[in-house]
Amino acid sequence: MFSRLKEDVSSVFHRDPAARNFFEVITTYPGLHAVLFHRLSHKLWCWDFKWLARMLSTFARWLTGIEIHPGAKIGRRFFIDHGMGVVIGGTAEIGDDVTIYQGVTLGGTSLEPGKRHPTLENNVIVGAGAKILGPFTVGEGARIGSNAVVTKPVPAGATVVGVPGRIIKAPTPLPEQEQADAKRAQIAKALGFDAYGVSEMPDPIAHAIKAMLDHMHAQDARLDNMCSTLGKLDKNFEKIDMPELKGEDFEIVEIADSDNPDKPEDAVSSTEAEKTS
Repeated sequence: MFSRLKEDVSSVFHRDPAARNFFEVITTYPGLHAVLFHRLSHKLWCWDFKWLARMLSTFARWLTGIEIHPGAKIGRRFFIDHGMGVVIGGTAEIGDDVTIYQGVTLGGTSLEPGKRHPTLENNVIVGAGAKILGPFTVGEGARIGSNAVVTKPVPAGATVVGVPGRIIKAPTPLPEQEQADAKRAQIAKALGFDAYGVSEMPDPIAHAIKAMLDHMHAQDARLDNMCSTLGKLDKNFEKIDMPELKGEDFEIVEIADSDNPDKPEDAVSSTEAEKTS
């Protein structure tokens, strides 16, 4: 029991740079309190003391703001950062070394009995406000971005963002040897993942539109060459000018950064606008 407690506390130090000492963590971290309460309520649930288990989990929710059903299965070194508003359903299963942030829901989409909640495999990270809904699996090492809504299985090593959730990084294998080395130092920078969703993350739709625009530019250049050639062959050939694309139609409004007052608030043209104008 004490070895598991020490392990849980150590996992906090690995993932939260604000943690200063053992006493502070054990007395002031609601995510840790919720996990400790769950370990006891889950044992009561398994021993068929259902009502007592639910009462203990309800008390833990009052104390921490985190609701974990006593029937949920949680692995080792599970860490809930901040934690307020976290909801974990009764048939949810969570592997080892999983991290979730505040406002996360591991919920169900069906009223049918049986498995209704998701399974998170080892080393999964779920960003603030994300919703994972349904009886599917989020693969090992996957990252779920802030406020994403995930209703379909996620492959191992993938990063998912948006509503509905979209994969922005192809799955990659995670050799066992590399898992220990990766740890939480890579959370903020690996795969471009940001648990709070404040950094610019790749947008697959924007990428697709950019690819289409590049293709259109290439087609326009080819048509111009064809028209020039036809004009040389036939003096009566009349070249029709293409409608002009105005730069302001492609402008992106940038909000001034409070930390950088010299940055303009006015709209500025994007690279694509310069190409098309």
